[in-house]
Amino acid sequence: MKFVCDRMLKRLAVWLRLSGYDTLCDESFPPASSKEDTYLVKNFEDRILLTRDRELYRRRREAGLAAMLIRPSRVEEQMRELSRIGVKFYPVMKRCTLCNSTLRKPTEKEVKAVAEREGLGEYVLKKELWYCEKCKKLYWIGGHWKNMLKFLKENDLLDR
Repeated sequence: MKFVCDRMLKRLAVWLRLSGYDTLCDESFPPASSKEDTYLVKNFEDRILLTRDRELYRRRREAGLAAMLIRPSRVEEQMRELSRIGVKFYPVMKRCTLCNSTLRKPTEKEVKAVAEREGLGEYVLKKELWYCEKCKKLYWIGGHWKNMLKFLKENDLLDR
């Protein structure tokens, strides 16, 4: 499954990316304007639109394109709704949480450049790393990973 989320579902988009799903969000849209809904109705034909906007949902469905109306406002409840259609939540290192690009192993030069720019400690450089070429960002399994797993467990969302 591939998704496109409207701006109201940015946090849900991040969780989908963390779980390996190809998920577009506002970085893929033209600048915010009154025409954004029309853009979402007419584009991304190969994706399921996720929205909390009833009118946008209706217009997308009338256009014959896939859409899912997400009713809850809390991200964990939104995730539960998606679980009902087979979405599985478990963090994997496949997609950049910022831009949705596919992650890859970094070169030594890339690691060094990011470490210098971000002031990363030696402990990070000893970990297994993944890299987003577009954002020039490094990812690794650390404290955030544990916090994500804890959140998923606490909300009965952890799926492998």
